[in-house]
Amino acid sequence: MNRNPRLTQTFIGAMVLAATISAIYAGSGSLIHPSFYALGLLALAAATSRMKVKLPGIEGNMSVSLPFLLMAVISLSSVEAIWIACVSTTVQCWPKDGGKLKPQQMVFNVSMMAFAASMATVIWNSKWLVDASWASRAITLSATTAVFFLGQTVPVAGIIALTQNTGMRRVWMSIVQMSFPYYVVSVGVTSMLMSVSHQFGWQAAVALFPVMYGIHWSYRLYFGSVAETVPTAPMSNAASAG
Repeated sequence: MNRNPRLTQTFIGAMVLAATISAIYAGSGSLIHPSFYALGLLALAAATSRMKVKLPGIEGNMSVSLPFLLMAVISLSSVEAIWIACVSTTVQCWPKDGGKLKPQQMVFNVSMMAFAASMATVIWNSKWLVDASWASRAITLSATTAVFFLGQTVPVAGIIALTQNTGMRRVWMSIVQMSFPYYVVSVGVTSMLMSVSHQFGWQAAVALFPVMYGIHWSYRLYFGSVAETVPTAPMSNAASAG
């Protein structure tokens, strides 16, 4: 049950506003160059967004599309990266056969991903970070992923805390505990993909698909066993974590 419907709607409205402003800022001056690589990343991000695992203890889920979203951020224009993040999130939130569409949940999730992707592109393309002598590509990628991580998990923790009337810090720490290892793995996978993508192009991203399926399968097994011992708090309009 949603215990704070008005606050929840206000929070969602603020998320939409933040996503709109950040997307405009990040995309200003960005040029779009449609390519097979961009279409390939879009298809892979959308496909892996359906590989969801339910987070035990809270009404939320996590997909394994992050490496493809990060590749879009670092190899495509800001507009393309934001667009891919929004489309893949829409696919992730689309109900299965017989399921009921939840517009409010979808609006929040798409806005949250647009905001996270926008901020990630700002960091990746930041001139002061690119020009810094101490900032290697690995450090820049780590900073970009950290911003993506915060841009996703903090809003999700906020909406869950509002609907469950619980402490946001506790919810966020639960999400961090469950999802942080996946973000670390995604940084490593993305770094390896960066090193070969210039030579193999979109085929390298396709080769990553089985790896992400394996990660998804492993998380399902692990979270499935954890869920048997962790009660899930009821909540309507549950948010999805990346």
